[in-house]
Amino acid sequence: MQKKLHIKKGDSVVVISGNYKGQKGRVLEIIRKTNRAIVEGVNIIKKHTKPNAESPQGGIIEKEASIHISNLMFEDPKTKSPTRIGRRLNDKGKLVRYSKKSGEEIK
Repeated sequence: MQKKLHIKKGDSVVVISGNYKGQKGRVLEIIRKTNRAIVEGVNIIKKHTKPNAESPQGGIIEKEASIHISNLMFEDPKTKSPTRIGRRLNDKGKLVRYSKKSGEEIK
């Protein structure tokens, strides 16, 4: 069984360490096997491609590489600053994520 992660696909996150510290972006993909995530506009690499059906010309394309989840922190929807995530039961008895900084529920 794998550990539950604090971020999910579609979350808005802030990079808290590394070369891209301070940058914000949306999570495009989570790779649970290696505890990494692909964040929009962060950790851009240049990939050399051969000509294929998608790009008949080939050449150099820029794309996002993965970044370790420990270097990411959820962005509070209210204060727009990095925050920790907690889990609690809402009034309907369902387990929901919430922002520890503002106390606001995360959808």
